[in-house]
Amino acid sequence: MAYKQLKLWFDEELAELLANKFLENHVAINKNAFIDFIAQSIEELELKDRVEYIADALKQNLSGNYEEDISHFMKILGPENEKETGMFKEFYWIMPLAKYVEKYGLEYFDTSMQAIYEITKRNTGEYTIRPFLENYQDRTLTTLLKWSKDRNKHVRRLSSEGIRPRLPWANKLDAFSKDPTPILPILENLKDDSSKYVQKSVANCMNDILKDNPEVGKSVLETWSVDAGKERKWIIKHALRNLIKNNDTWALHLTKG
Repeated sequence: MAYKQLKLWFDEELAELLANKFLENHVAINKNAFIDFIAQSIEELELKDRVEYIADALKQNLSGNYEEDISHFMKILGPENEKETGMFKEFYWIMPLAKYVEKYGLEYFDTSMQAIYEITKRNTGEYTIRPFLENYQDRTLTTLLKWSKDRNKHVRRLSSEGIRPRLPWANKLDAFSKDPTPILPILENLKDDSSKYVQKSVANCMNDILKDNPEVGKSVLETWSVDAGKERKWIIKHALRNLIKNNDTWALHLTKG
């Protein structure tokens, strides 16, 4: 199959796919109106704008009631993703649902958290969770701390990836760039995670912390280095990759052996 740019998956065909999923699960939607709404403007948009446009179309063409629409989303999600890949190749069509929660769900915290919990098992909630961290920091961190011990690797990974101060393609979380202390308990829970998918996220989060708060990051990694198993050693080394590349003496000493 020829390569197809990701943004091009978000078009009238996706509108038809979503409409069919709703209708197959007995959710009322005017299929033709929904597809026509997507078709009229989607071609001129880039990826992020396409995703948001489809999210807006969902709001306009479903019930318009947030909690009712979320219940409809839950009906069409289908089986969980058991792999550490496939978030975009197989579950790309969920991205507008996540954007819907991100854009319209702030006033419905509990409903939105449950939606993010289910969405991230198939696609990802790392962008969707960030407005909730900005507006309900303590409440959202409490939720993510619980999720950091979840049996599902995608949920555990979200608890780390969502709090990254410098998550690529997302706005910085300035509060955690200034003071990462509130997010450290989550990373502490994940420092020995068995999933490479989660390990990479924890390392990337620590790498973000090192850029803005090097002394805090170094202190955490020094503590972690004591009696570290292979998973934790990998996280430490990957977190320090930039310093190692620059032949930083401290980083090289911490990761030797």
